[in-house]
Amino acid sequence: MAANVALLSASSPSTSAAASSFLSRRPLSRGCAASPRRASSRLSIMAALGDDPIREWILTEGKAMQIKGTRSIGGGCINSAQRYDTDAGPFFVKTNSRIGPEMFEGEALGLKAMYDTKSIRVPLPYKVGSLPTGGSFIIMEFIEFGRSRGDQSALGRKLAEMHKAAKSDKGYGFHVDNTIGSTPQINTWTADWIEFYSKHRLGYQLELASRRYGDSAIYEKGQRLIKNIRPLFDGAVLEPCLLHGDLWSGNISSDTKGDPVILDPACYYGHNEAEFGMSWCAGFGGDFYNAYFQVMPKQPGFEKRRDLYLLYHYLNHYNLFGSGYRSSAMSIIEDYLHLLAA
Repeated sequence: MAANVALLSASSPSTSAAASSFLSRRPLSRGCAASPRRASSRLSIMAALGDDPIREWILTEGKAMQIKGTRSIGGGCINSAQRYDTDAGPFFVKTNSRIGPEMFEGEALGLKAMYDTKSIRVPLPYKVGSLPTGGSFIIMEFIEFGRSRGDQSALGRKLAEMHKAAKSDKGYGFHVDNTIGSTPQINTWTADWIEFYSKHRLGYQLELASRRYGDSAIYEKGQRLIKNIRPLFDGAVLEPCLLHGDLWSGNISSDTKGDPVILDPACYYGHNEAEFGMSWCAGFGGDFYNAYFQVMPKQPGFEKRRDLYLLYHYLNHYNLFGSGYRSSAMSIIEDYLHLLAA
């Protein structure tokens, strides 16, 4: 369908200003003046659909006259996902019966920020709202995926182009807090990257582990590491680049032309190397990195910092899924404490 965008309904006062700055109303189609009969028919339809905000949006702002059918297409372990087929083209809809619209508002702002870089393809968000029975939904552009994850070189190059194109003059963080999986991700604007990553990424996850599991050992060693990481950044040029934030194989695909597509972000502005924090389950190979570094040159100390960015995601998986990820996180912490003689 055409890449037009509708107004994001931001129900939270803290996100409404940011939402309106990123998303604008989807324009009417040419020759869209409705006949009295069509207008009357649409009013009747909407009266019947007043308790279904997804169908209501599709049949008004979405410019569809008929929903031909819906079908489930997965959605992962947190959300449900459906494809809505209409006479105006397909729509992709995610719902969550337990979480309010703030999670999807953060996702929509991230998708729109990436979309605006005109670098790598992402689904364009159209609408976020609350469900009358509780929970929330997001409606977005439906992208037909190809048969493979696409070309690794193209993915690396386009991801680097996104990082190069989108920088923040506010420092490190994002317009709203969002989620990494279902874990809150704090994005308070911070001038210094090392301070931001220490406090809002590693420190936050360590505190969660301490509260959730009473894990004082990983908390205390992790705090020792945080106090000593600055030398790992010697010689590196640090800039606040727009990051997808949760780039693993399940969030990477390609369209029918073979162009890479990335989705389900946890966006923020951060050091570009932090984008590779999920590389342990993303399948990035030599072609990916070679293409990436042709656009965004490798910084001194890249190899020494690589595991530091893995650590955030191992800690998050520990907090989300349990002790199976603890040993990986603890091993990284202890290796760095030895390297830094801390």
